[in-house]
Amino acid sequence: MESKAYVLIEAESGRVAAVLAALRAISGMAAVDAVTGPYDIIATVQTPDPRNIGRLVMNEIHSVEGIKRTVTCMVIG
Repeated sequence: MESKAYVLIEAESGRVAAVLAALRAISGMAAVDAVTGPYDIIATVQTPDPRNIGRLVMNEIHSVEGIKRTVTCMVIG
């Protein structure tokens, strides 16, 4: 069974479109959507191994230019 997480992303002002494009190019992203509310983007990450979610967030998502802050919410059911 695949592991899944939602990554709530706050982007720098004026950078949402560029961040969306960069995130959509990363392997392992099931969906990347711009949203309203306290976060600018919600990315859905799916991997066969739950440890890969942490690696993907730390190594790939955090390296995207224009991301200020993330919160990762693991799916538990």
